[in-house]
Amino acid sequence: MRFKWILTATLMASPALAACSTVQTTSAGTVGVERKQQMLVSSEQINEAAEQAYAQELAKARDAGTLNTNARQVERVRGIARRLIPQTRVFRDDAPAWHWDVNVQSTKELNAYCMPGGKIMVYTGLIEQLDLSDDELAAVVGHEIAHALREHSRERASRAYAQQLALAGAAAVAGVGPGTLDLANMVATVTFQLPHSREQEAEADRIGLELMARAAYDPHAAVEVWRKMEKAGSGGTLEFLSTHPSGKSRIADLEALLPRVQPLYVAARGR
Repeated sequence: MRFKWILTATLMASPALAACSTVQTTSAGTVGVERKQQMLVSSEQINEAAEQAYAQELAKARDAGTLNTNARQVERVRGIARRLIPQTRVFRDDAPAWHWDVNVQSTKELNAYCMPGGKIMVYTGLIEQLDLSDDELAAVVGHEIAHALREHSRERASRAYAQQLALAGAAAVAGVGPGTLDLANMVATVTFQLPHSREQEAEADRIGLELMARAAYDPHAAVEVWRKMEKAGSGGTLEFLSTHPSGKSRIADLEALLPRVQPLYVAARGR
């Protein structure tokens, strides 16, 4: 009981925890994403860490001869991203001006990601093995962009930091100095290894659906691409689903949102 009291007092007194801020990272949009988030790490810190982590991934792919090897696929993915990125201003005024970078890696893995600050990578296995249409590919890229808009990596790193502060407080009581959080490694870890929470996935689904509709991509394709994901993952572990939990419920959620975003798609098609 005494140890628990000391640890609690240590955490409450921590300057880092005192600097914890509650933020609304995005506007609600038509889909109504309004959850506020607790952040211990700044956007600047996370974006800098993401730059490092992404540069490392690009270097590895370049050294392996797998980076942007198919010019047609690269232009296809970048063309889709070019239509989606301007729509991000609906959720964040600053997002269209991010230092966006879009690349394609040749691999059999079925995966894609967008690191903080707009660092996008799409794997050819996802495109080829699922035989994605442009609308379906836009659903995937829009979903990944949504994770970056909502700063989900920053949120998860903040949670990890809070846990580390708890351990550091306990260590301080024992006379051991606190460690430091490797943010670049944390960004890589949350991107490639740890699944998003169901709450974060639901937000990315909602925002991604609105992004693609506003960019004149048929939002019904989002439902179809997740059905393809489910089918591809039914015979074993699908890489994309290891970090993006799927399920019948998310497909039902997307279907329920279609009437809300369909008018945006119709309007975009008419422009």
